[in-house]
Amino acid sequence: MDLTDRPRRLRRDGVRELVSETTLDASDLVAPVFVDATTDERVPITSMPGHERVPIEESVARVEEVRETGVETVMLFGIPTSKDDEGTRAWAEDGVVQEATRRITSETDVTVITDVCLCEYTEHGHCGILEEGVREHPDEACLTVDNDETLANLQQIAVSHAEAGADVVAPSGMMDGMVGAIRTALDDAGYEGVPIMSYAAKYESAFYGPFRDAADGAPAFGDRRHYQMDPANAREAVREVALDVEQGADLLMVKPALPYLDVVSAVDRNFDLPVAAYNVSGEYAMLHAASEKGWLDLEATAMESLLSIKRAGADVIVTYFAEDVADAL
Repeated sequence: MDLTDRPRRLRRDGVRELVSETTLDASDLVAPVFVDATTDERVPITSMPGHERVPIEESVARVEEVRETGVETVMLFGIPTSKDDEGTRAWAEDGVVQEATRRITSETDVTVITDVCLCEYTEHGHCGILEEGVREHPDEACLTVDNDETLANLQQIAVSHAEAGADVVAPSGMMDGMVGAIRTALDDAGYEGVPIMSYAAKYESAFYGPFRDAADGAPAFGDRRHYQMDPANAREAVREVALDVEQGADLLMVKPALPYLDVVSAVDRNFDLPVAAYNVSGEYAMLHAASEKGWLDLEATAMESLLSIKRAGADVIVTYFAEDVADAL
């Protein structure tokens, strides 16, 4: 048999690595960190093995642990001391994320991204101010969050994070106009240099369960399908991203990652901005569960998963595997 085209020639050890099309580096990864103002000790997150809520006093130590693996960027999520209908602790000067950000940026060289949202800070667990009548009759409400009223609160959160020293702010609530509102507020406050990493295409996904346990941010009633995207829609994602680009987004996030690699690819093809993808808690937990059963090799499947996200077009990957994969790399 005469075969002149033999792709296997390039799969030999040594050559294989030389011609690898996709590379994954520790600098591509962002590690989520949960800071809990209600505890004075580390609290394991049972649905996310290997992760903990840490008290504010240990936030620097936790970030230094991340940094030792080679990961250079963290994303902070906060569990506040108290909650109310509007989530006012989200923009408090002495809030959990604000205090942790001040400590981390003054004592480490790690890049700090902060989550700009309200679900962890509101009693009802939704990502903004409830529309009138929703709390009294939640089962009858078609919508849950007043979009335009919420924008003013997101502005306050973003500015408070920038004042605390955040390197990047990341609005995740999927409110229409949130990027433009936050850009205006940051610029007016003198923070023109703080970039916005917008959750530009965030889906109403079943893969968020463990995160909601970790951040204590599950809705008290209803769900988020009226402001997060329908998993059936891909073209809509391009429209959503285009709006955020027009409003001044600097980085574009797709969340979740693995079930939406087509969306990651479409965003990468259509826009000349860095693309981020969030390898979410459910994606992390299911690989751990399969590994515990002996069905999958955890390190190999984690690495393959992150490579697939990078191959789809992501420049940045937010992942709970960040430290383990960075160690392996």
